[in-house]
This record gives sequence, structure tokens and C-alpha cells, in this order.
Amino acid sequence: MAGTTAAAPRAVVDALDAALREDVRREGVDPQREVDVVRRLARKVVGDHDERSLTGATTPLADAAAVVEELVARIAGFGPLQALLDDPDVEEIWINDPTRVFVARHGRHELTDVMLARGQVDELVERMLKSSGRRVDLSRPFVDALLPGGHRLHVVLEGISRGFTAVNIRKFRLQAARLDELVELGSMPASAAAFLAASVRAGLNILVAGGTQAGKTTLLNCLSAAIPGGERVVSCEEVFELKFPHPDWVPMQTRQAGLEGTGEIRLRDLVKESLRMRPSRVLVGEVRAEECLDLLLALNSGLPGMCTLHANSAREALTKMCTLPLLAGENISARFVVPTVASSVDLVVHLALDPGGTRRVSEIVAVPGRVEDDVIEVEPIFERRGTDLRWVGGVPARLDRFERIGVDVHALLRGGRSVVPAPAGVG
Repeated sequence: MAGTTAAAPRAVVDALDAALREDVRREGVDPQREVDVVRRLARKVVGDHDERSLTGATTPLADAAAVVEELVARIAGFGPLQALLDDPDVEEIWINDPTRVFVARHGRHELTDVMLARGQVDELVERMLKSSGRRVDLSRPFVDALLPGGHRLHVVLEGISRGFTAVNIRKFRLQAARLDELVELGSMPASAAAFLAASVRAGLNILVAGGTQAGKTTLLNCLSAAIPGGERVVSCEEVFELKFPHPDWVPMQTRQAGLEGTGEIRLRDLVKESLRMRPSRVLVGEVRAEECLDLLLALNSGLPGMCTLHANSAREALTKMCTLPLLAGENISARFVVPTVASSVDLVVHLALDPGGTRRVSEIVAVPGRVEDDVIEVEPIFERRGTDLRWVGGVPARLDRFERIGVDVHALLRGGRSVVPAPAGVG
């Protein structure tokens, strides 16, 4: 079994594991909430073993400290996966079957040497879901949940996935908390970051688009950190992923139905509820279904907002924004949706993962609000040409909003100095 230390035979570690579990049960310890207590008990169990080994009654341990950490990982952590969760280079972990555990490092997939048993996968899923308050069973074979470290868990139960339960863990890796940190990482130049920061302060509606693992949530976090501290922010997500400093922020997440089939809270419900909470700004972690209609109605009423969306380009993101509201009902028509999207979305920022695994902004386009033959017109502001993201001459439509905060957009885009004060009250 992967995770057993090379310094100790498997049978010895398994015996110590059983002894530690018994001590944990006897003392009534919650392993995931009381990790320090589990570690203390593990040291005692290993220490007792070392004392017995002096008499020759049992096999001595070459590395007692390593055995203690493995026991803690087995009982208070996530067993053989804990080392991967602790590895800062690992971005995502997924289990196709117990003997095929993959990771993504720097945007590239790798098959690990971790070998699990079927029972271990079931136990790990149960342990992970215990802390989230969510469940997975035959009546609901899919689940999204948040692990204690902020990692996002997705499970597809066996029967829906062939042969084995499929598990994905997308790790929360806070590589950047502000736009200037994305500049340091090479995701965009300083000129684009300054323009986006000014756009957020001016209250423009921004759609962040891209493929899976392109960095959409990270960029939304960085954009949200630029929201002025005097505004009230309400966010709506499937599971809590947004993390940014703001003094007046109410984060909300969906809830799955209970055992009786009642109590479900959908993302659409959260968007509607957020409008009753006196928001100055509304954020939606990811738009993927009919909640897009409710978000559009909010943005169209003058409430600034931002969201993310899966799409292959900025233009395709706008097309998808015009399609998703149609899922809300037969009485919703494209004749209403298309001009509403055109008048509600101000900017689209598209990100992509390059072949080297680096996440970069590939284009920033403005939406002037014009529609021609049911096609929303766009005006490119920044485009990636080769390795550089460059200003291509476009400007956003709502220049009056920039003027209100004292920003000369033309000077900013041309590289001139246009000082944008830091958001008040943001740490």
C-alpha cells in the first residue's frame, strides 16, 4: 500500500494503526478537528512500540517520526493522498480506479505510484464528505464539496462511473491574491492589470472566461480584491472557493437536498436571494445554467457584478451567456436575451493554459452594447500576440464611470500614469 514508510514493514504499521484507532475511539477524539491530540496519541503508540522492541518482542522502527506522521495521515488526514495534498506543486488529484491515481503538476498530468484498495477509496470519500456536511449515495451519485484545506472535491459514484468511484480533488493554491501578483507570475502585463483594477473600481460588469484549470477563479479573486472597501459584496457559489480581503462581504454556497429530498438550495436561488441583501456588487463563482438569467437581470438593473464561465474565447463566452438563460423556461427568447447580454456585460477577460502549463490572459474585449443580426459586437482592448498581451487600440464603452473615479482611460491604456487609489478598508 502506498503511504507505508519504507523504514517499517507494512504489518507493523497496520498494527500500530489499529492500536491508535482504538485509543482515538476510547478517548472520543474527533480526528479531523483534533489533529494535535491524534498526533500525541500516535507518538505514545509508537513510543510504546519502541520500548517493546528493546526486549526483542517486536520489530524496531528505523524512523519512528516518519511512522508517527503516516499514522496521523491515515487517521486525521487523508491517508495515502495526504502527501499529495501537502505537496505544493500538485494542483489536482484524481482517482480513475484504486490503482490509477493521477496528479497535475504545472498544468501537466502524471500517473503516481499510489496504489489504493477499493475499500480505501470508499473510506477516503466518506471521511472527506464528513467535514463538508454533504453526501453521495444511489439517489444522488454526484457531489461537490469543500475539504478543510479549501480544496474542492468532486465524486462520481460507482455505477455512474464504470467499475470504480471516480474522485477529483482540485487543490486550493493561493498563488495570487491581487492583480499585481498575477503580473509577477507572468499572467498579464502591468498595463492590463492597471486597466482591470480601474474597471473594477469603476463598477464595470466583468465576465471571466476560459477552459478548465485556466485560472478563472484565481483571476476573479484578484479582481474582487480591487473592489472598494466601502461597497457591500455578496457572492454565490456551488462551493466556497472565493477568498479575498474585504470588510463587507457575505459569501453563500448551494446546498444539496436532504434524505427526504427537500431543502435543496440552487445557485439560482442564491442569486435571487442576494438581491434582497442590499448588495453594492454581486459575484457568481461560475455560471453554468439557468441562473445566468437571474444574473443578467441583476446586472441589467444597474447592479455591478462579476462571474466566471467556461468558454474557448471571449466571443464564445458571450454566445454562451446568450444561450444559458434559455434554460430558464420556454417564455425566455433570444430576442430578449441577446440585447440584454449586450447591454449588461462590459468586459470579457479570457484566459488560457499555454503548453508550458502557465495560465495567461489571452484577450480582454469590451462590449459596446451594439447588436447586428443577433450578433453582439465586441471591441478588442488587449490581445495576445506571440508571448505578449498588447493593447490594440480599443477602449471600454462606459468612459463616464472611469471619469467619476478620476481615471483617464486613454492615458492608462497608452501607458501613462493614472493613479488609482487602493480600495479603502481592504487589507
